[in-house]
Amino acid sequence: MNQVSRRSFLKNSGGAGIALWLGISTWDNTAKASNIYEAKNFTPYIIVDSGGSITLFNTKPEMGQGTFQSIPALIAEEFEVSFDQVIIKQSNGESVFGPNQRAGGSASIRTSYTDLRKIGASAREVFIKAASLQWQVDASSCYAENGKVIHKPTNRSLTYGELVAEASKLDLPTEPKLKDPKDFKILGKMASRPDVPLKTCGKAEFGIDVRLPDMLYASVERCPVIGGTLKSFDATEALKIPGVEKVASIERVIGRYHYKGIAVIANSYWTALKARKKLKIEWDTASYATFNTSEYEDHLRALASQDGLPDKNIGSVDTLNLLPQNTIEAFYETPMEAHHPLETLNCVAQVRGDQVEIWVSTQVPSNVTGTGEFDMHKYIGMTPENIKMHTKFIGGGFGRRLYFDFIVEAVNIARLTDKPVKLIWSREDATEQGPFRPMTFSQLKGGLSDDGKLLAFQHKVIGPSLMESRDGIFDKTKVDRSMVEGIGVQAYEFPNLKTSYVRSDFHIPVASWRSVTSSTVAFPPECFLDELAYKAKKDPMEFRLELLSKPSDAKRVLLKLKEMSHWDEPLPKGRGRGVAQWEFFAGLGGQVVEVTYRPDKSIKIDKVYAVIDLGEVVNPDNVINQVQGAVVMALGAATKPGITFKDGKVEQHNFYDDLLVRMYEVPEIEVAILAEGGKVKGVGEPGLPPFAPALANAIFAATGKRIRKMPFNLNNI
Repeated sequence: MNQVSRRSFLKNSGGAGIALWLGISTWDNTAKASNIYEAKNFTPYIIVDSGGSITLFNTKPEMGQGTFQSIPALIAEEFEVSFDQVIIKQSNGESVFGPNQRAGGSASIRTSYTDLRKIGASAREVFIKAASLQWQVDASSCYAENGKVIHKPTNRSLTYGELVAEASKLDLPTEPKLKDPKDFKILGKMASRPDVPLKTCGKAEFGIDVRLPDMLYASVERCPVIGGTLKSFDATEALKIPGVEKVASIERVIGRYHYKGIAVIANSYWTALKARKKLKIEWDTASYATFNTSEYEDHLRALASQDGLPDKNIGSVDTLNLLPQNTIEAFYETPMEAHHPLETLNCVAQVRGDQVEIWVSTQVPSNVTGTGEFDMHKYIGMTPENIKMHTKFIGGGFGRRLYFDFIVEAVNIARLTDKPVKLIWSREDATEQGPFRPMTFSQLKGGLSDDGKLLAFQHKVIGPSLMESRDGIFDKTKVDRSMVEGIGVQAYEFPNLKTSYVRSDFHIPVASWRSVTSSTVAFPPECFLDELAYKAKKDPMEFRLELLSKPSDAKRVLLKLKEMSHWDEPLPKGRGRGVAQWEFFAGLGGQVVEVTYRPDKSIKIDKVYAVIDLGEVVNPDNVINQVQGAVVMALGAATKPGITFKDGKVEQHNFYDDLLVRMYEVPEIEVAILAEGGKVKGVGEPGLPPFAPALANAIFAATGKRIRKMPFNLNNI
């Protein structure tokens, strides 16, 4: 936390009276506080005006994960204001809020928990000081509550609005005293989310809802074979349709990949779609038209023979002389997946000379307006200060909206007209064009002692590189850390551990998906531990706990799961339980899944017991929602068909052939939250990785059939 300077208070003598802008910086660049004032190390999260209005800013885009409540809650708790006393506003990538206006990696709370509380606490202390000076009493005799300062001996009070003028003369404390958690009124309590009423009554504005005067619409035809290039096009018939204004080639940039498509601009989206179907386009698909998923899978299997780049190496796996009867090997496979946010990709852009204004649902506002090497200005040729954006509510991100290829497309289209243009991707566009979660295969080997103790564990990940897809300058001689995420850092006390990565060439853009590659690489080792436990003739839960002799968060999670699932109580024949846990950069979660094996060889998921370890919790109700949502998404990835290619084209198109989980398929999900202090962890993603291995392990327990490949068909095991 950087020192807070007196410059953090600025008076704005506008028509409404004095306004106090308050904040604490977590970065060092000079930022403009307004069009009048300039201050270094300034982050205006709180505005209090003399009329009594209090505004708190949310700098993390709201995409259903609850930041519209949780981020302001951290400030409000320490500032001693309730949600019915404040206005919440979304930041729009402004430089005053810094470069981390992003929502991804379950980072919103875990990277802001203390800093934002300090912002609120500093504000509280300054207003208490201002009141004590006005009353000429000792500050220790005053306290803040419900947006006002109260003098304990006399019960006098002043609102924050009445204290603005005096408070603006004072310095911010550099190390404000934070509240004892036992005194929390907001944090850790079940709370309603202020965005939910807006969404349920139709007042919330998502990107897809934006309407501007004279706005045009655009739809883009892209090569159905990913990697193909544009040779020529004829728009004669498309231009004959009334309402079509222009047809032109447009560039899309997604990571290291550059593609050309044909954009149709019209007076309505329906008109643009009709005209798009009339285009006559010749594509050069080169060798990409022969790409097939089945052949690529064979390629990945063949790569398993390579040693791979070393990742973790503990002990001496390669020199152990284990008896063949004490060793096992297994190969696990996971498919590509589309992101499928409910709100399809869209962006409204208007270009006026060298300036652009953007209305969009994005996970990365600060990358749209930022000055970094990989920020959007690089791709549209405009200076960051000439990019103005309006951040809208997001109808699902799941990692897809971490990328701004569709925003660049919209800006390039808007350059063709002087009117605002809304670009909309259809569901088919998003399903067929990617990027996708990468296909990831794993080779595992393990060895036991004669008495069933684990001696050696090896995990080799095989697949394309996320980092290489992102920027193309990734050093291929080094391990892509995102592709071995978590596999060598679990709390398990492996005496001998070896992990590695084999990179595979890939011409298709791949991208982060909810829980990034933990959604794929957690499945193999957590299933393989069950295989080892079975080999050692041990209970899978006890086998894991034997590997956790030291105190750890993972051990606490497993013990809680054991308790809440009644693990030691036997189940009737035909029923089974499976367990898995996973810790990675975003956090830690574990699950026990219970299933029934029915006479028709189908599996019914009876119940999911889920534990998430947070360290601290802001809103338990929202945590439960997020864990349940993660389980549902994991269920879809584990049991519904993934993305496949034939003759260079994606075989799936929409929800009718790229299926989502239906309501009747969702089991009961009981969630327990561990929030006992310590490291603050994320919420949105840790509930996803443990589900698939826990389900597969439960199916083995019920049927004796081992599953090593996703997706698997619950209707025929």
